[in-house]
Amino acid sequence: MRAALAEARTAGAAGEVPIGAVVVLDGAIVGTGFNCPIGTHDPTAHAEVMALRAAATAVGNYRLTGATLYVTVEPCLMCVGAMVHARIGLVVFGAPEPKAGAIQSMTRAHELTGLNHRLDALGGVLENESRDLLQLFFQSRRVSARSGDPE
Repeated sequence: MRAALAEARTAGAAGEVPIGAVVVLDGAIVGTGFNCPIGTHDPTAHAEVMALRAAATAVGNYRLTGATLYVTVEPCLMCVGAMVHARIGLVVFGAPEPKAGAIQSMTRAHELTGLNHRLDALGGVLENESRDLLQLFFQSRRVSARSGDPE
């Protein structure tokens, strides 16, 4: 999870919402990613998707059977779908996402009956650090907006 937090810091430094993810397979990090939809003009460029893409390229297979995906914030519905298609075994996340979280907050998408793959989930890992990154990012954006500073 610490590696995912480092990815989140990279996203924040780039002006993106600070969310980071890593994929671990057989004890090794095989893919990393951070949120970058603004810079890439790609609505699917969430940290989880970027880490899945990197991992699939690294192992030469879009199936990442049994891998663990660590992400600093509870994944959205799109990202849960990508994890199901990649055959992720476990998703570990930091802070819950009350509005769009699709593991425990808004829905439990990974448990839908029609899915052809199930993954396990564990939340609250380094939750405070993950939440603090988000809160500081949005606080600084509000201060900049009030002062008229361009971003």
